[in-house]
Amino acid sequence: MFLFREGTEEDDEGSRVPVITTGSVVWGVLLRSAIIILVGFLFLGLFEIGQLGWVFFFLFWFAAVYPGWRQFQVFQKRIKKVEESTLCGSCINFESGSQLCKIFDEHITKDYIPCEGLNWEPKHSDSDEG
Repeated sequence: MFLFREGTEEDDEGSRVPVITTGSVVWGVLLRSAIIILVGFLFLGLFEIGQLGWVFFFLFWFAAVYPGWRQFQVFQKRIKKVEESTLCGSCINFESGSQLCKIFDEHITKDYIPCEGLNWEPKHSDSDEG
């Protein structure tokens, strides 16, 4: 609800793209926040219940911030699974924050690897840099 969705969907070209990204989580929180603030001002103005303004603070937390925080945790778990189960997850060109291959500027999924493994480069470990 309000942009907190699971899974992937097909774009116009038939390729699978992730639905949940960092941007979709932030956008969902901003959208819910704006709706709650507008509704809060309407109720406070129409019914003159200024002393109950603290209720909207809790509504803001439980309807906007907390679901966004939980969805970001789910997103991070999904990214960790993708990193562990795909070739792209161990590549230096994988951007985990956006679930994106930096070379091809395409989202990866468990079923779709943009370069098909041809441009794969291992991530550098901390012990190699020393």
